[in-house]
Amino acid sequence: MKKIFKKSDGFYDTFFRKPGDDKQSTTYCSGCGHGIVHKLVAEALVDLDMLDKTTFISPVGCSVFAYYYFKCGNIEAAHGRAPAVATGIKRALPESYVVSYQGDGDLAAIGTAEIIHAANRGENITVIFVNNAVYGMTGGQMAPTTLIDQKTTTTPRGRSRENEGMPIKVAELIATLPAPVYVERTSLHDISHIMKTRLAIRKALRFQKEGKGFTLIEVLSQCPTNWKVKPDQAGEWIKKHMLPYYDLGVFRDTSREAEQRTGGPMNRKASDHLKPGKLMEKIGIKSESESLHSSFSEKMTIDHELKIRIAGFGGQGVLYLGQILCQLALKNEYRATWFPAYGPAMRGGTANCSVVLSNREIASPIFSMSDILVAMNQPSFDKFSPFVSPDGYLFCNSSIISVEPDYEAELRDRRIKLVSIEATSLAEEAGFSFSSNIVILGKILKTLPYFHKEDVFSLIKRKFRNKEKLIQFNVKAFTLGFEA
Repeated sequence: MKKIFKKSDGFYDTFFRKPGDDKQSTTYCSGCGHGIVHKLVAEALVDLDMLDKTTFISPVGCSVFAYYYFKCGNIEAAHGRAPAVATGIKRALPESYVVSYQGDGDLAAIGTAEIIHAANRGENITVIFVNNAVYGMTGGQMAPTTLIDQKTTTTPRGRSRENEGMPIKVAELIATLPAPVYVERTSLHDISHIMKTRLAIRKALRFQKEGKGFTLIEVLSQCPTNWKVKPDQAGEWIKKHMLPYYDLGVFRDTSREAEQRTGGPMNRKASDHLKPGKLMEKIGIKSESESLHSSFSEKMTIDHELKIRIAGFGGQGVLYLGQILCQLALKNEYRATWFPAYGPAMRGGTANCSVVLSNREIASPIFSMSDILVAMNQPSFDKFSPFVSPDGYLFCNSSIISVEPDYEAELRDRRIKLVSIEATSLAEEAGFSFSSNIVILGKILKTLPYFHKEDVFSLIKRKFRNKEKLIQFNVKAFTLGFEA
């Protein structure tokens, strides 16, 4: 029997990034429209042969975990910032394709400035705007697109024009700007309109591929959970409540008139960018490569993207250790990125940061497998040690982390070098229990001498320039780690 309905090849077969045992289903509620829009986008990327060169921007909102599903480049943006992130990617990698995916709270509230200015610049990106008239993920609060008289958790008597203003019509708003090429609003309330949405998404992506400029598709989508209706009633809810206010159709289409831009930033070739070496030469400094290699005769050089993950409790100096490594890299004329992640409770909660050091431009500050893991507590060791690359290093604070012999054997089988150091105990010996991060830094630079320890001392002195005792404690902590 021929299988005519299947998961798009634009999705991962197994959602390996998703936590838990269920790696096949999505995180969406029953009847949610995100799954439909995801499938339409994934199929279009495959059929238009764009998937391998696409970066998908996941927003904050119900689709925050979209990167679990799409088999292309993925980046998670801060709330409302997806168009800004998309702009950066498109300008850094002009030959790539970028899809910025946002909900109404993300795009039309927190991110209003970002979407308007990205559209007004005519960035050659595609924005998929999912409008379900409510903040879905955070519990059903009023969104900028919430309808008049619609009850939400923050408008229990219904939205009123006098108190909250009128719902924002994003498609019409964006269409008033001179730069966007294609703006359309569609709906998911029945099969025929899902097919129209399919065509609209394909048209927008095709225009991006042809270099025509900014495109936005607004999709009226179901949210039965927060509308308090059954999933099979959500389509009717759109038809009854949303369609009378949100007109469907094309609000702007200048694709025929749009000449493919040749001088704008969105279509600039990578080769057009001023190379770093040329820049240094232009401002009268010797070339970067000369400078790099002349200053590293006695040290290990970084000739690739060195990916380092540092993880532990808040208050252990996890993020600061990442910053020190970046500062050391920049001092030695490398490129560096630092990407922190922590929970609501900075001190005592979990925290980690991703650091990338390189002698060339860094494609992304985010990675899944690290070359080096610094695990400062047991939960971090358990969580991140499976994600160390073969031949990588795992620095472990053995004062508070225990490693079972069987797991040590497994690490050896994976060609991972386990470097244990009693960082907490040595920090206490140095006189400052909070300096276990500096102890580990000493051990790292003893094992992998990418930087001179004199540079570390210089940074410590600058950091604690008015606290002589802290300088002494941290220098001692580094020395104990270096000599351990």
